[in-house]
Amino acid sequence: MSYPKLFLPGWLALLVLCTSCTSNAPVGGSDPEPTEEGLAIYAENPAYWSYNGRPTVLIGGSREDNLFQIDGLEAHLEALSAAGGNYIRNTLSSRDTGNVWAFARNEDGLYDLERFDTAYFNRLQRLLEWTHERDIIVQFEMWDRFDFARDPWLSNPYRPANNINYDTTASGLQDLYPRHPGSNDNPFFFAVPALDSNALVLKYQRKYIDKVLEIALNYGHILYCMDNETNGDPAWGAYWAQYLKEKAAARGKTIFTTEMWDAWDLKDEEHLATFDHPELYDFIDISQNNHNKGQEHWDNLHWVREYIRDGKRPLNHVKIYGAETSRYGSERDALERFWRSLLGGAASIRFHRPPSGLGLSAPVQQSLRAARLLLDSFDLHEAQPDVTSEKLLNRSDNEAFLSYIDGRTYLLYFPDGGAVDLDLTGHEGTARVQWLSILDDRPHWQQAATIAGGKPQPLEVPGSGHWLALVQF
Repeated sequence: MSYPKLFLPGWLALLVLCTSCTSNAPVGGSDPEPTEEGLAIYAENPAYWSYNGRPTVLIGGSREDNLFQIDGLEAHLEALSAAGGNYIRNTLSSRDTGNVWAFARNEDGLYDLERFDTAYFNRLQRLLEWTHERDIIVQFEMWDRFDFARDPWLSNPYRPANNINYDTTASGLQDLYPRHPGSNDNPFFFAVPALDSNALVLKYQRKYIDKVLEIALNYGHILYCMDNETNGDPAWGAYWAQYLKEKAAARGKTIFTTEMWDAWDLKDEEHLATFDHPELYDFIDISQNNHNKGQEHWDNLHWVREYIRDGKRPLNHVKIYGAETSRYGSERDALERFWRSLLGGAASIRFHRPPSGLGLSAPVQQSLRAARLLLDSFDLHEAQPDVTSEKLLNRSDNEAFLSYIDGRTYLLYFPDGGAVDLDLTGHEGTARVQWLSILDDRPHWQQAATIAGGKPQPLEVPGSGHWLALVQF
């Protein structure tokens, strides 16, 4: 299978980015090799991550996106860890009530972009310390477009009326951007050399990013996403990914970068800017696929796996949408999306915050416990998804999904009861079948039955709801 590659003339600016960066250290594929300490792409299967030398699947859920800003953070992280979670999202955002911005404020209420707010960076340091202690991987989003339009822009330090460092004439930024940030009205996101080359605004952007990295590069459990669901010019994210890599390399560090695009359709041209550039983006965040449901959700994931098969990279889902309070699907949709992604070969899966997701609610904690129990019994990083469900006979769309290590172990997920035939033709011997009800408060493998190999065998779910079946020879 082949697909057209995206050619982006604006990306020619990448060839001269080093004239605007501060290091001549190698970037992209020439970065130093990661050590056994910290996060790395798993060498034996680069679709997955490893942490401290061991392959790992990242799973989680949290009640907010910019967790470093919340009250009760340590207890929240402890609850996540206790449920088996090891993955959070952290937008570097400040638009919610009680948040602090990154820059210091003078007595007259105006910000000084030459000085930082200690509380902001203390909160960031605290998050990284506590997650490191608990082996929880943090996925940063360096820029969140929702801070730069509508009401949040009115309190943003970069707004000319809010700081002492520039006015609208000097900066090219206006004091009002009333439309949705997807309109891309704010030239803040065009300041890089390949676009508007706004040296004044870029100066303060880089000053802020440098300060974040001064803290973050002391840790090896961070993933770096440039934006939150952007639909802007790819040259913006490309600049920052390159900039971060150079800063890290100058300190002898390897980091992992991506961009998150807004399009729900993974075949949209937006996503090609990440798919087609592994030298710049080390992993791919396809969270927006979690607006889709059922069989389409599964099929889209595997379309991407096929597209990047010659440059296999981790596929992350930092946002699983869906809740009874959500516009983007129900609680059932969220749980199905989590489990399909897990069996489908995703490297990370995190439930989105309320009201658009389930956060760290009871069903999430049940799913995390069940997933951790599963991962103790089945090596997903050695398995392959049954992409077209060829081994599942008498199956309806979205009835069951399979990942397997051929001839050894077969893992099935049933979203809502059902029965299928598992084709074991060619694999003689006796197999043990165990069932797990995902939403039990204390999930456990139910007593095993045995089936004969060598032919299709019926598997009928013991009850309604979400179930796993583990078939082991």
